[in-house]
Amino acid sequence: MSNIAFIGTGVMGAPMAGHLAAAGHQVTVYNRSPAKAAAWAKQYGGQAASSPLDAVRGANVLITCVGNDADLDALLLRSDEMIRALGSGGMIIDHTTVSARISRSLAEAAGQYDVEFVDAPVSGGQAGAEKGALSIMCGARSPAAFARAEEVVKPYAARTVHVGGPGAGQQTKMVNQIAIAGVLQGLSEALRFAQASELDLDKVFEAISGGAAQSWQMVNRWQSMSEDRFDFGFAVDWMRKDLGLALDEAKQNGAVLPVAALVDQFYAEVQKLGGSRQDTSALVRRLPK
Repeated sequence: MSNIAFIGTGVMGAPMAGHLAAAGHQVTVYNRSPAKAAAWAKQYGGQAASSPLDAVRGANVLITCVGNDADLDALLLRSDEMIRALGSGGMIIDHTTVSARISRSLAEAAGQYDVEFVDAPVSGGQAGAEKGALSIMCGARSPAAFARAEEVVKPYAARTVHVGGPGAGQQTKMVNQIAIAGVLQGLSEALRFAQASELDLDKVFEAISGGAAQSWQMVNRWQSMSEDRFDFGFAVDWMRKDLGLALDEAKQNGAVLPVAALVDQFYAEVQKLGGSRQDTSALVRRLPK
């Protein structure tokens, strides 16, 4: 069992940290909202710290699940005190979806103190976090570092894959979001076509969900999209952040992403419609019925 500091107890981080505590790890959490950290400690029986540094003191593993590059920079790069507090032999596992660039910088900074860093963004959403069934894509310096991280995250992982060196986990998450963007646009158009044709949507779903058109998005979002229900799931704001990371990375590696760029602009339209915090399936809102 590990002594784990977990930074970020939002809709994803809270249940993930909860699974760690339930598995027997000693878990101390920190959140910028003290009330959220205190609520987590009351629900799961762990400890709530008053600062990130207090959380990491005495820990041998630090797990971060925050918002963006700026959050990680402020937490781990502007000062090395968090990394130094872990000490030689410590490990940082970052579940935040951020740029590959900052992941590589963090791996380099951690390595100076003999601390392993693994970029480990996740897929599966809030439901996956709550069920302990996330897919985790990892960038790690070595198979040994990955194996250690894999053992730590096992309580909330359905699948954990070592995809390459530092930053590769983040690049793989970009691949994931690029694929989802295209699928959701196609699903939105298909649904509106079915509605315009005055078809029975339940029968259409029954007919096509077992064939080549089937996708996770279809199985989990067809009905809610047809009922104009979007107040759940992965927010449009976060999807735009993720697509922005992918588009920036494409400028560096030369990839051409016309569909991702177009869908990103479609999501900007959804934001203007008031859908910033709605599920990504709200993409269908911009298409007339």
